Amino acid sequence: MSKVKTVKAGRPVNPNSARQKRLAELEAKRQNGELKQGRPVNSTSARQKRIAELEAKRQNGGLKRGRPVNPNSARQKRLAELEAKRQNGELKRGRPAKSKVEEVAQ
Repeated sequence: MSKVKTVKAGRPVNPNSARQKRLAELEAKRQNGELKQGRPVNSTSARQKRIAELEAKRQNGGLKRGRPVNPNSARQKRLAELEAKRQNGELKRGRPAKSKVEEVAQ
């Protein structure tokens, strides 16, 4: 069996190049958790204050989502009547049953 010599393909990397040094420095910061990415947040900006207020309202339950319900609308009145009938047991559920015709034997 003959041995095959493997050759690393591609251009050789110069470890002393400025790019390789910068990449090594970034990797070291990433390992230490010191690497910050993106634009820094200004905690005193108006937007950050508004976001904090909204979050506080969400925690307290003061922030409602969606369109408010109008209790005087026709639909809400109808739903309230149906719910009241349901609570009293007056509402029949489902499709009406077919009336049974019984024949009397003579």
